[in-house]
Amino acid sequence: MQGLKHLPLPARLRRRAERQWLIARAINRRRALTPVSDRTDQIRKRDILAFVTQRNERVRLPYFLEYYRNLGVRHFLFVDNASTDGSTEYLKVQPDVSLWQTRASYKQSRFGMDWLGWLLFRYGHNHWCLTVDPDEFLIYPHCDTRPLTALTDWLSDSGHRSFPAMLLDMYPKGNLDDETYREGQNPFEIACWFDPANYSIRKNNYLGNLWVQGGPRTRAFFPYNPQSGPALNKIPLVRWNRRFTYYSSTHMLLPRSLNQVFDEDGGEMASGCLLHAKFLSTFAKKSTEELDRGQHYGNSQEYRAYHAGLQQGVRLWCSESRRFRDWRQLEDLGLISSGNWP
Repeated sequence: MQGLKHLPLPARLRRRAERQWLIARAINRRRALTPVSDRTDQIRKRDILAFVTQRNERVRLPYFLEYYRNLGVRHFLFVDNASTDGSTEYLKVQPDVSLWQTRASYKQSRFGMDWLGWLLFRYGHNHWCLTVDPDEFLIYPHCDTRPLTALTDWLSDSGHRSFPAMLLDMYPKGNLDDETYREGQNPFEIACWFDPANYSIRKNNYLGNLWVQGGPRTRAFFPYNPQSGPALNKIPLVRWNRRFTYYSSTHMLLPRSLNQVFDEDGGEMASGCLLHAKFLSTFAKKSTEELDRGQHYGNSQEYRAYHAGLQQGVRLWCSESRRFRDWRQLEDLGLISSGNWP
């Protein structure tokens, strides 16, 4: 595999300049954040940390926190972007949550990555850091019997600094609003189906990462223009260093070497999935709100497609859909891999 050190000097210098600029930008944007409850003095040396941006996700938060606490996350660093649904009040009393609030533009903050970039710079150094949304749930090999610390210890011992996870869209069998999602409920009791195939993969030569698209969103909302479908490749788990930065959401990072989480020589490296619980009964209201706000990538093209599809009564389930069982099922389908993790 081509590593960063093999790039021509001008290419290396360009990427280094971009990385330094993004880090400086994140440091500068810290002024937009107001601390609501700062418990970062509780963070211990080996703690796994979670970094999250959220807006009006109150109904999702109890299960989200429970899930990652059980997995082994020891502290959560949240940025709340002007919620009006009680999210702030709920998060600020959680004993393992540090919370900042901002009313600044989500779009102009690189879709929240400037805010999280500062928190990662300030608090994530030398920690394994998980950067996810409130509707993303990490699944990895042996996650039913091994805590997240087992994975991060193995990654560290093996010399790996980052761990990939493909975003796997989950959905119900019927209409999205057929069953109401209740606060604290496991979302995959409702959204328990996924596409086992129908994914395209290509390499991004500039940063060396894989670019993955497809699945039910592309199938249902972008059938005539699949290249406009959302990216599904993510690298959410990183042994953080102040020299690192996310380049585009959690899809790719700088330095470029952090994106080399796959084997081009025919082998397999360990990988996971982020089960994506976007498509619940709350989706129609949320998508309308986000479309009206116009704060998302590409002039909210994705949310325009969602709105149009919902107006036409689109369903995500099809005859090829699979019901989710466990991580072993995903490994059998080639969606995650144990690699050489025994």
